Amino acid sequence: MTNNQPILSFCMTCRDGREAIQHDVRGGIRLAQAFLFHSDKAQLNGCQLRGVQCMSNCKRSCIVSLSSTGRFSYMFGDLDISEPGYIKALSDLIPLYLAAPEGFLRRHERPRFLRENILGRLPPPGSSSDLVTILEEMDAHSIPTHI
Repeated sequence: MTNNQPILSFCMTCRDGREAIQHDVRGGIRLAQAFLFHSDKAQLNGCQLRGVQCMSNCKRSCIVSLSSTGRFSYMFGDLDISEPGYIKALSDLIPLYLAAPEGFLRRHERPRFLRENILGRLPPPGSSSDLVTILEEMDAHSIPTHI
């Protein structure tokens, strides 16, 4: 893996409430399996895929994150395995992420199925994004009170 290679992480311990009818296979595992089976490998652009044993967002499963060195990190939840649009949206997200400066994607730039399911968007250290304000360069009275 290179330093700036994107990583798509799947929470393997997420439950989606369908385990009883899916032979006790957790939703996160089934989501990862569906992604591996249905995704276009060429579109992944060398993205590393990995499973994580709990991403600590149990009330919003199934959880997936996308991250890379020097780029924004994203976490998405409530991904419904029975809706194929989520698998396609995850595949479509990777080239958009790689093409965007610092991987920053506004809501309308993300695939439709990943617009309302975002749980977090974290800027990388040293980000030049206009979303980031260096607070140590300000005093308490110069911090804007409205945006």
